[in-house]
Amino acid sequence: MNIASLTAVTEIVSAIVSPSGEWLARSHAHLDVLTKPPGSLGLLEDIAAQMVSIRQEEFTEPLHKAVYVFAADHGITAERVSAYPSEVTHQMVLNFLAQGAAVNVLAKLHQVTMNVVDVGVNADFGGATGLLDRKVRRGTRNMLREAAMSDEEMAQALRVGLELAAEAKTRGYCLLALGEMGIGNTTAASAITAALTKNAVELVTGKGTGLDADALAHKRQVLEAVIMKHFGNPETTSKPDPLDVLRRVGGLEIAAMTGLVLGAARNRIAVVVDGFISTAAAAIAFAIEPRVSGYLFAGHQSAEPGHGVLLEYVGLKPILSLNMRLGEGTGAVLAMSIIESAMALYNEMATFASAGVSEARG
Repeated sequence: MNIASLTAVTEIVSAIVSPSGEWLARSHAHLDVLTKPPGSLGLLEDIAAQMVSIRQEEFTEPLHKAVYVFAADHGITAERVSAYPSEVTHQMVLNFLAQGAAVNVLAKLHQVTMNVVDVGVNADFGGATGLLDRKVRRGTRNMLREAAMSDEEMAQALRVGLELAAEAKTRGYCLLALGEMGIGNTTAASAITAALTKNAVELVTGKGTGLDADALAHKRQVLEAVIMKHFGNPETTSKPDPLDVLRRVGGLEIAAMTGLVLGAARNRIAVVVDGFISTAAAAIAFAIEPRVSGYLFAGHQSAEPGHGVLLEYVGLKPILSLNMRLGEGTGAVLAMSIIESAMALYNEMATFASAGVSEARG
């Protein structure tokens, strides 16, 4: 690993601190005197307390929200691991820019600023309006044959996310959603999951965009070969370095999302991860620096089997469970409305004292 090429990452990581324990205790004390039985709002109380611990004295200010959809292609599609051709990545980015995708509809409905980032699409967009051009290269290499990225390519993609997190702080965003688009990226996420968690490929690999049984079996065979090539037998080898996992079997969009998670934690910004692929990025960030987990919310649990494995690895509870597997940031944007609801309850409910309501007998 070329450490010199990752100076910006190491500097950011060294500056990450956990959310405030003092504010977390204050938030729970406040929740306990609101006009309700203690704990009766369930996960909403945990969400509100976590947000207060992140935002501290700014907890009463409005939640300025943005979603970042990172797009990139994957060389592993040459091995026929996806039901869709790689050209769909390019086509879907154009659909995002035309406001025609599911995430566009949800972002507009819930007043979330939409950002589409080309970090590695195998196409030329010709300066398309509304697109953030951060292209590192036109897709990763085929990880069955060689490492997906070089050290410098991975570092450049990580810096994309770090820089966007810093810009988000400057723009006053305090809640970010992670989204992605990249044909073949469930294969990359499965490889990351197997490498990080030491779970069998079969347990962490699903149908992705809709493979039939035979195609799924083929995808798993490809992934078995990928894991053996880059990491050897998981039963006899130690856990690899997370950045090495990212470089060998990750994607450019996954690297950029990893950088955004690290940068957001450094800037005390809460992040809602979406489905399997964005959670793979969060898992890499968590493996690099476990303190990032205090800044993370799991928007939902997808139908991909590896997603639940990663949520447990990072220690996240999904806010929603809707059997979704679209990606794009859809589940994360939906969950933002739940987070906003939790904060509204925290800030606007009366206390027993202010409402003149008797508390439970001790």
